[in-house]
Formats: sequence, structure tokens, C-alpha cells
Amino acid sequence: MSASPPVTWRTHYALAVIALIYIFNYIDRLLVSILIEPIKTEFGVSDTMIGLLSGVAFALFYTVFGLPLGRLADRIGRKPVVALACIAWSLMTMLCGLATSFGLLLLFRIGVAIGEAGGAAPSVAMVADLYPKHLRSRALSVLLMGPAVGAVVGLGAGGWIAEHYGWRMAFILVGAPGVLLGLILAWTVRIPKHVRPLATQVNDGLVQTLRTLLQTPSYGLMVIGASAAAVAGYALGTWNPSFLIRSHGLSIQHAGLLIGLGGGLISGVGTLLCGLVTDKLSARDPGWQIGTALVGTLLSVPFGVLYFMWPAGIAFTLGSVPVPAGFLFYLGFAFFGTWWSVPCISALSHLFPASKLAQATALFFMGITLLGVGLGPLVTGLLSDFYSARIGIEALRYALASSIGLLLITCLCLLLAIPRYRAQILQQHRIPSAPAEAAAA
Repeated sequence: MSASPPVTWRTHYALAVIALIYIFNYIDRLLVSILIEPIKTEFGVSDTMIGLLSGVAFALFYTVFGLPLGRLADRIGRKPVVALACIAWSLMTMLCGLATSFGLLLLFRIGVAIGEAGGAAPSVAMVADLYPKHLRSRALSVLLMGPAVGAVVGLGAGGWIAEHYGWRMAFILVGAPGVLLGLILAWTVRIPKHVRPLATQVNDGLVQTLRTLLQTPSYGLMVIGASAAAVAGYALGTWNPSFLIRSHGLSIQHAGLLIGLGGGLISGVGTLLCGLVTDKLSARDPGWQIGTALVGTLLSVPFGVLYFMWPAGIAFTLGSVPVPAGFLFYLGFAFFGTWWSVPCISALSHLFPASKLAQATALFFMGITLLGVGLGPLVTGLLSDFYSARIGIEALRYALASSIGLLLITCLCLLLAIPRYRAQILQQHRIPSAPAEAAAA
């Protein structure tokens, strides 16, 4: 694996720019969830069609383009791929606001998916290139705050804009900053030469690279576990605003503010703490690199179930914003619900060399996106439509509650991955397996 350069202010500046881009990656991805109700009203479509818009169509094209763009980033460098991808998905987001039909809106969302396929995996590889191993989970936790901060801005600001200026203006205004960020990355971020992947290092064919990745024992388990978590996470992320609107009577603006500011900020704190805890514990025993993901995910399950099944009722108000009693459980879920991501993604940088890291990360994100983004919103939409004739407006509540059970699959996969990951890392460094000796090394 390539040696990491000294950590300087330029390193932190590069991380800040990449993290901002990743935030807008998720802002543009999550924005549609707060706009579901006005889009449904204007185009007269069902929950299943909304699930197609926010799920399957996005996931398929993200998956098709993810691995080739990850391979390109391993060949020519991460920065040009991330910069161009950011500009592309931001322009497509703005075009969503100009769609005159549901078909055009679907087409532009496909454009967003293709652009974002070149953003996540190369960004992770870029941060891994810049930071040494003992700081890598912390650095990646800053990057992976993207979903949390993206929820704050995308749902909070997006809901406010939609409430006052319409859903079309929300797409246009939220998409515009990404174009500037892509240019800032291209013009101002300098990557040290000795961490730039060389094209000559990526000399394996695509099939051989895939075989190498999938034959890594812990890698497949992490991909399966993360994909199951993503199904639950994207189902919740897409339908959570509608759940608060339908089951708790909140307005689109209030739902966006609660989920974005409340859940987003708590999730961000949880993500940063996860990175810190992972670096500290894995220095003692490499098994904790995956162990922290297991503990956090297991703790999130009861919070998620209680959130969806708690009866309607307002506990108190914050200013003019009513806070349902059940929403307090959502804060616990938001804190622990992303703990599977930072340790697992950081683990990839320990398992694979720089010449394969973006590809390994791309395949990891492909599983997350194809199953999570593809199935989560769609299956929840199908269940909601199926139960609506029997349960009525509360159908969405039960459809979402059932998705939390998928996190138990994640926990099982992480439990099985721990000894396999530990064995491979100890073998790489040729150190004894005892935790105390691993810490000394």
C-alpha cells in the first residue's frame, strides 16, 4: 500500500473540500425525499412510482457506472474524477427543477445517479491516500458525515424552500453550489505526487480484480452486511418525512427541520465519535475495526423499532415546531444507525493496496446502492400501497418498521467478519494475534 505523506494544513484543506463535495452528494441524493408529497400531487403518481424514482432507477445506473469510474480513478487519479462527477450530478439536480413531466424528472435523476457514481468511491480512496492508518477512521468519519450534514441541509433547507418557493426551486438552488465545489477541487487542491496512483499499478484485468476482491474473506461479508443496512437506511431516509407528515400530522417544513437539524446533527456527532472510537480500539486489537460497527448497529435496532411503532402524539414544541414523542427514539437511532459505515469503509483501506482501493470501495458502494437505494424505497412503497387498503394512513408506519429487522442481518455478517478480518490484518503485518502484542506493534 502507498505510504501516506506527512499530515499538513494542505491535507486538512483537501479533506475539507472533499467532505463538502460529499455533503452535496448526499444533499442532491436525499433532496427528493422531502419533495415526495408535492411531486406526487403535481404528477399524480403512486408511492410505487416514487419508489422507482428515488430507488430502482437511481440504483441501477449508479451501479452500472460505479466500478468503471472507480477503476478510472485508480488509473488516472482520484481528483479529476471526483471534480467532474460533482459538476455533472449538480447540473443534473438543477435540471430536475425544470422537468415538465414525471418521465423527464426520472431521466434527470438517472443523470444524478451517473454523476454520483464517480463521487463516493474515489473520495474515500483520496482520503485514504492522504492520511496514515492510525488517523484514517477519524479522517473518513469527517468525510462520511456527508449523509448527516446532507440531511440537515437537504431536508431542512430543501423543505423550507419547497414550502415557500415550490419544489422546483428547491432542486435548482440546492444543486447550484456543487458546480462551484467541483471547480474549487480541480483548481485549488494539490495532491502529493507520491500518493497519486500510477496507471502502471492497475495492471490486472477487471475480472481478475473482481476475483481478488471477492476472495478476500471478510470483504464479502462486509458488502452483504452493509447492503442489508442500506436497504433499511434508504427506506427510512426516503420515507421518513412522509411518515411524519402522514402519521404525526407535521407540515413538510416541520418534518424537514426535525429530520434534518435534529436527526442530521445527532447522526453527525455519532459518526465522528465512531471514527474516534474505532481508531482507538483497533490500535489495541484490529478486530475492533469491525467490532465497533457491530456494537453500534446492534444498539440502533431497538431505537428504530420504537420510533416507528410509538403512538402519535406531540411531546413538546421547539418554537413553532411540534416534536412527536416517538421522534425522541429517532435521535437514538440516528446516533448509532451509521456506525456500520465508517469502520467498514476504513477497513477497506487496510485490506487492499492503493491500486485497487477505489475499485474495492466502488464495489462496496455498488452493493449498498443496488440493494439499499434500489430496494429500500421501492419495497417500502410497495408495502405501503399494499397495506393502505387494510390499515389506511398508518400503512407506511408498518412498512418502515419491518425494514429495521434487516439490521439484524448486518449484525450477523459483521460478527462473522471480525475473526476473518483480524486474521488477515495480523497476517499482513506478521504480528502475533494477542491484543497486547498487536497494540505494541
